[in-house]
Amino acid sequence: MLRNFGVLTIITAVVAICLSFDTAERAEPAANYKNYCAGCHGEKMDMFVDRDWKHGNKKEDLFKSIKFGLENEGMPAFAESMSDAEINALADYILKGIKNVDKFNTNERPVSDVFNTAELKVKLEVVAKGMDVPWGIAFLPGRKMLVTDRGGKLYAVKSDQSLQPISGTPKVLAQGQGGLMDVVPDPDFARNHYIYLSYSKFKTENGSTLATTAIMRAKLEGNSLQEQKDIFVALPYARTQHHYGSRIQFGTEGDLYFSVGERGNEQVNPQQIKGNDLGKIHRIKSDGSIPADNPFVNVAGAAQSIYSYGHRNPQGLAIHPVSGELWDNEHGPRGGDELNIIKPGKNYGWPVITYGINYNGKPISNLTAKEGMEQPVHYWIPSIGPSGLAFVTGTRYKGWEGNVLSGSLRFQFLQRSVLKGNKVIKEEILFKNIGRVRDVRMGPDGFIYMAVESPGRVYKLVPM
Repeated sequence: MLRNFGVLTIITAVVAICLSFDTAERAEPAANYKNYCAGCHGEKMDMFVDRDWKHGNKKEDLFKSIKFGLENEGMPAFAESMSDAEINALADYILKGIKNVDKFNTNERPVSDVFNTAELKVKLEVVAKGMDVPWGIAFLPGRKMLVTDRGGKLYAVKSDQSLQPISGTPKVLAQGQGGLMDVVPDPDFARNHYIYLSYSKFKTENGSTLATTAIMRAKLEGNSLQEQKDIFVALPYARTQHHYGSRIQFGTEGDLYFSVGERGNEQVNPQQIKGNDLGKIHRIKSDGSIPADNPFVNVAGAAQSIYSYGHRNPQGLAIHPVSGELWDNEHGPRGGDELNIIKPGKNYGWPVITYGINYNGKPISNLTAKEGMEQPVHYWIPSIGPSGLAFVTGTRYKGWEGNVLSGSLRFQFLQRSVLKGNKVIKEEILFKNIGRVRDVRMGPDGFIYMAVESPGRVYKLVPM
């Protein structure tokens, strides 16, 4: 696609104006927190609550982390964006603000479980509780539900909403954004009892802990997993503890698609290198073998599992119910979260083209489009932090038919996007302040299910 100079000029001008406003406000710690911190740590500092302060919780520790960054954990250095005086003021502002944050920010959450939306009234019915970060939900025959908790647990949900632990899950690196993540059943689960898990696999090398995204297949027998086997391990391992990707989706042809994030390293550009598994969406068969028609099977030096590349951190995958095409949503940096139609062999551009800037306010690229790179169907500015993706099917939700649902981690709502063809023509925020929405799925009963973090709950959306 050719570069659009008119759009680029406008965006460049807007960014320049925004940065000039930032400069004028930098003496104010509240403005700096909003500009630089809120996207990851919450508008109300709620993401600081109960965090593991492994780098120290004193002002001098916070100052050091802000100024020099924590590269392996996805926090950039702000030394070039703020002066020492501004960083000191920001550290004071954060430490003071944390003291006033309720443990689960309950005063900000809705007081009713009934919500009026533009098209219909919806009641949120709790169907599972007791997790911390329910990363993925899946449905088995007989309407049995599985839920992963990022800390490393897999549960079957009982009829009384309680959780039955399932043993035999893989050992995970439950640090940063890693842990036990997505879960899907085999399309032929009723016969073979296979499920598939994505997780942060780790190893120790020269005294350092390295991790990567892995896909495990296992047989669910009662309340335990048997015959565990890693059918894919992304290479290379990395020291960083974020951007694992990890969403899994079976296609209409029975092949397994899954995302692997670029692990937060845009400098070495791994997502643009076909011999590297990072920043890609992969496609394999259910036993881990490679489909013969994968786009790079016959390309020397390319990983044969790659289906598309140039991705940052895709955390939503879904099959369009009519076209059968694979769609994703993925995290941009500060701005530029994307909704994409995934096509075999295509390059989605990160970090060569982007509609966002870096977390510390510095530009990543001055290009939003380039020949040979795909444009998103839709992008979000500011970033919503999308996780989970589902198309509304069936007849239960009048006026929502064919809409796309995306969870928002940053703003703690469910995003409803109305499509006309492959274009988003309208959006609605649903269930504002419900909590960080990690996953959304259509259940086999025709209801929408939504997983929310801390405290971890799974809701069923019941039209009224």
